[in-house]
Amino acid sequence: MSSTRNAARLVALVASVGLLATACSGGDDAGSDGADGGSTTDVKFGYIGDFNGASLLAVAEDQGYWKENGISADTSVFTDGPTQIQALGAGDLDFGYIGPGAMWLPASGKAQVVAINTLGNADRVFAQPGITSLADLKGKKVAAPEGTSGDMILTLALQSVGLTKDDVDFVPMDPATIVSAFGSGQIDAAGLWYPMLGNIKKQVPDLVELAKNEDFADTVSFPTAFVAGNDTVKDDPDTVEAVVAALKEATDYRAEHPEETVALTAKMLKADEADVEADAANSKTMSSQELDSLTEDGTVGTWLDGMNDYFVEAGKITEKKDPTTFYTGDLYTEAGK
Repeated sequence: MSSTRNAARLVALVASVGLLATACSGGDDAGSDGADGGSTTDVKFGYIGDFNGASLLAVAEDQGYWKENGISADTSVFTDGPTQIQALGAGDLDFGYIGPGAMWLPASGKAQVVAINTLGNADRVFAQPGITSLADLKGKKVAAPEGTSGDMILTLALQSVGLTKDDVDFVPMDPATIVSAFGSGQIDAAGLWYPMLGNIKKQVPDLVELAKNEDFADTVSFPTAFVAGNDTVKDDPDTVEAVVAALKEATDYRAEHPEETVALTAKMLKADEADVEADAANSKTMSSQELDSLTEDGTVGTWLDGMNDYFVEAGKITEKKDPTTFYTGDLYTEAGK
């Protein structure tokens, strides 16, 4: 019995020493243990709380695509894209999501587009009851979040009737303030997007929608995208490729399972599924294979180049930049292979 107890003690001692050695031999990279015991890389990921911004993140988490690619994503919700670009520049985020109206920031060198997400049709110019045309906005108090797709749709809509923001009483407002200001009648019109417009309609059900993305489809496309900080792309391309690989898997799940994706997104956003489904109807989703092809044949570059034309005309950037300088298309097509 005594020898048996001594043997057991020896086994326990060897095991404990082995565990200690394992703990002391960890690398210097920040991260945590993955599901299979391998290390994962921690990334800080921003998003906007709508279907476009959250759906792939919800899917990647639920389906285990982050872990499968060695990533642990800490997600944070933002109200717009420009704020996320600022956070990328400050090092507070590694990755983020932007709508088309914020694409001028990567085009001006503030970040890199690492993945195209959807083509958006959620942006609207809308007005109080009694205002029936875009021309009626002249001299009226009109709001939009500057540098966003709400600002973009407003500018395009005014241009279509020979007006500019100088012809209206333009007031820059963040999205949440627009919701309350329009609901209380403090502004006459605004440029904003669904699902926030859905919240406004609950307060002002007879508001008038004056313009939408589809009205300008012949001249400009409205891609939404995921972005990374310049330093992240330059200094840690392996992590960027792993994140994009996870996003591509989630892209294919979303394309193949739209109803399940709506449910997962609603769960992440703590929102009603019917509202998320209505929001999803304002987006054109694509598979990763489609996006690979659209990248390789230059279609994505054409989308981004067309947006550059708008941004130059709108004064957001001073000169057009080749989309290859701010869209990592080669990285996208190679990710996950």
